[in-house]
Amino acid sequence: MALGTNLLANLFARGVLDMWNTWQGTSPEQLPLGAPFTREEPEREEVSCGDGRREEVRALEEELAILRREQSKLYRGIFEAAQIQRRLCAPRQFRSGEFEVAGEIFPVRHLSGDFFKVMELDSALGIVVGDIAGKGLSAGIWLPHLVSLIHRCARAHRDPAEAIAEANRELCSGYGEPPLVALFFARIDLEDGEIVYCNAGLPSPMILGRDNDVVRLEQGGPMLGAMSNGTFHTGAVILDQGDVLIACSDGVTECQNSRDQEFDLTRLSTAARASSGGSASETLFSTLGAVLDFADGCSLNDDLTLLVVRREETMAIRDGSRARDSRTFLEGQVPVVPVGSAGRQKLVS
Repeated sequence: MALGTNLLANLFARGVLDMWNTWQGTSPEQLPLGAPFTREEPEREEVSCGDGRREEVRALEEELAILRREQSKLYRGIFEAAQIQRRLCAPRQFRSGEFEVAGEIFPVRHLSGDFFKVMELDSALGIVVGDIAGKGLSAGIWLPHLVSLIHRCARAHRDPAEAIAEANRELCSGYGEPPLVALFFARIDLEDGEIVYCNAGLPSPMILGRDNDVVRLEQGGPMLGAMSNGTFHTGAVILDQGDVLIACSDGVTECQNSRDQEFDLTRLSTAARASSGGSASETLFSTLGAVLDFADGCSLNDDLTLLVVRREETMAIRDGSRARDSRTFLEGQVPVVPVGSAGRQKLVS
């Protein structure tokens, strides 16, 4: 019995071995269609491979959905920060007596490094235009601190140079490396229109006179954050009735077109004067439109900030101006541009 069992085992093993040798030496094309051992294993392997790919795709889709949710949260946070910036740079429009103010900021990214502020300082009106070096988050993070710092120093000092000097010292004495900040700060007397100002590194603000004269406000000092012991000076000028004050960040004057030309101060004064007879808001948006037309579709490289202050003309001034223009026309004379008030210096181009 044992002999029979061993014989059957040997015959079975030899049969399996012969079948293995036959399968190994046979190409897929030579195998009969009904051979079961050529169809079951590949199908099982293909199904397993397909399941693995589906799992990988599902895992990637889940990761992508998580990234999209995180990106949406980030964009929502940046949008909310941008709205806070807009509230900090309020009001966009302001009026007090004969004086009307309008300002706007066009950030090149979601958050701006530019800012402006309009403040009531006792019997004066305070205006600030600032430009923090850098763009986006790096500059935007500093903006609330700087607006608060300038506001506090402006209330503590009547002299703009002293206010900026204190803000600069405090900025430089903080922890870490301070940002570089270009700043223009002015106090406008609401009674007589006198402007005392300090310009620390911004393009020179301009007063466009009723008589076509242009005054650049250049007194001041270095950018804030450059040196803690920087020296700053105060300038003074009169904003007469009918005059317009224009202040901007360098994103306006350095805006380039496709020919690499810049929208400089000369073009700025020409654009602002084209609508200077209207309100401050009309002058503001007309001038910003001229800047964007000049760019002619080229992408902006820096934030754009523009602030316009206009002092209204009284009825007597307007009537006198019309009478003078009529008399000049009737006599056939060429009008002569007067020198303006004593506090002015004529622009030398």
